[in-house]
Amino acid sequence: MNARLAILVLSAAALLSGCGFHLRHAVNLPANLGPVRVISADPYSPLGDLLADGLRRAGAQPATPDVSEGVATLQVISENWADTPISNDQSGRALEYLLRYAVVFSLRRADGSVAVPQQSVELSRDYLAPAAGSIGKASERELLVRELQRDMAASILRRVDAASAPAGAH
Repeated sequence: MNARLAILVLSAAALLSGCGFHLRHAVNLPANLGPVRVISADPYSPLGDLLADGLRRAGAQPATPDVSEGVATLQVISENWADTPISNDQSGRALEYLLRYAVVFSLRRADGSVAVPQQSVELSRDYLAPAAGSIGKASERELLVRELQRDMAASILRRVDAASAPAGAH
């Protein structure tokens, strides 16, 4: 039994190493970044908090609220949501939607130089919206909104990582 388990583990390890699978490395922050503040166009959006938490986990020092000079800023310039119907029933009511989430952001170092130029990231998911009065219709969309916000924060942090990595490192 133990020999079979050992063979199975070694086989799985060999397959994973041969397919190009690699664990994701920690986020690298740009050099000379300094304390970081996340500024969001919508102060009530959870995206700003998710980004601040991700930066903190990556080793960034959060800027204190009373300091305004010498602070790097990750600015979320805009957040846009859109629901687009992608299929209808025989009565013309939408049955399936495409939920799109687009964010424009930039990152400036404490000295004012651009670490990550202004760019946009767009994510989307489709979901079913059954006939009116169905239980779970709104909750599925709300769940997707939270999932897209988490994915957006991770995507923005990957862009920060890619911009700060030395050439040829990825």
